[in-house]
Amino acid sequence: MSGFVMLGKRCLWRIGGMFECAAAALLRTIPELINLFQLESFDMPTNAPLNRKLRMGLIGGGQGAFIGRVHATAGVLDNRATLVAGALSSDPAKSKASAGDYDIPLERAYGSYKEMAEVEAKRADKVDFVSVATPNHTHFEIAKTFAEAGFNVICDKPLTFDLKQAEELMEVVQKTGVVFGVTHNYTGYPLVRQAREMVLNGELGEINAIRSCYIQGWLRTRLENDNQKQAAWRTDPAKSGAAGCFGDIGTHAYNLGRFISGLLPDQISCQLKAFAAGRVLDDYGTAIVKYTNGAIGTVTASQISHGRENDLFIEVDGTKGAIEWHQEEPNKLIVRKNGEPHKIYTRAGGPYLGGMAAASSRLPAGHPEAFFEAFSNIYAAVYDDIIKRADGKKHEPLNTLYPNVFDGVDGMNFITQSVASSKDGAAWKSMKHAACRS
Repeated sequence: MSGFVMLGKRCLWRIGGMFECAAAALLRTIPELINLFQLESFDMPTNAPLNRKLRMGLIGGGQGAFIGRVHATAGVLDNRATLVAGALSSDPAKSKASAGDYDIPLERAYGSYKEMAEVEAKRADKVDFVSVATPNHTHFEIAKTFAEAGFNVICDKPLTFDLKQAEELMEVVQKTGVVFGVTHNYTGYPLVRQAREMVLNGELGEINAIRSCYIQGWLRTRLENDNQKQAAWRTDPAKSGAAGCFGDIGTHAYNLGRFISGLLPDQISCQLKAFAAGRVLDDYGTAIVKYTNGAIGTVTASQISHGRENDLFIEVDGTKGAIEWHQEEPNKLIVRKNGEPHKIYTRAGGPYLGGMAAASSRLPAGHPEAFFEAFSNIYAAVYDDIIKRADGKKHEPLNTLYPNVFDGVDGMNFITQSVASSKDGAAWKSMKHAACRS
């Protein structure tokens, strides 16, 4: 029998009848534990100089939704925000019914996003930002409405229904000065950020090639015919946009290569195909991207590959070394150099990691961190800029750690030119756009 026994000032741990670990020994370990878990001082104010939690609003995420719950969880993971309001469904009754799932008071469970923007703008305790977690075709009007009302926005990807909307939204964001994040969430993984830092520091030399893939299998059959909610809107061109699989997950693969390498795209040649009989939008695609430095990239996305779940992976080849990372095993980064043993970098593994990776980890090495934590890292970086704006300070709108509206436009340009190329027999199309950043 074991137990925790308090004897005066002594703290003893009893294991199998043996007492050990005196209080003095325990006290000596406390500073190490604080450093280990990166805990802040208990009197450290939340979101200084605001000294309060940010107030979060959620658009979408009603009963039966997927990504809305992810946004809600990621947004509050670090105790820097609290979800206080939402328009959780386009159905007012469903929006109200879903409020309890998020502990949102009924008086702040709105029947529409327009009602929410109008009412919240008048409140003294209005939301600091809204998260848009709805199907693609609704992103533009929702994000535009809140941005024009002065609210900061975190929007799911792809940014909008088409490139024209994305460019207009970018202009709105520039005009209003709101903070705008886009949840290309895989850039939030610590070892993805480590890979970017290694490239920027020249550890891989000049980048020659990028191979990025996102392979799933869940749409092998036409689930949309069975009224499966997630399949239904993703395969509907009126809701998904010009692309299916390539717009849904191909954009993640492309964005990952852009984030890690920092290379600017020049041209693209793409072939898209719908293999499921009768399906209108692509469920498989592959593209070749020429970058302005002469590098070659490939992007492959599939939703019809048997047994594949969320197999996003990337390989980057440089003149001095190469890296490989897999989203399904996100706490490992493989580093290769000719003539040397392969190295495996682990999340929080030691001082060989750079500052970006270290700042993006919460737990000691060996305790897995994954999807929610990476998503939350995007939120954390956006929060820093929201606080700056609230404090009357300028924030950097373009060169941010988190994906921003410019990256959202870049993603929409990728989709647009991929579709155009595929329709034109995989002809080369220009990828140059003013929104592209390194």
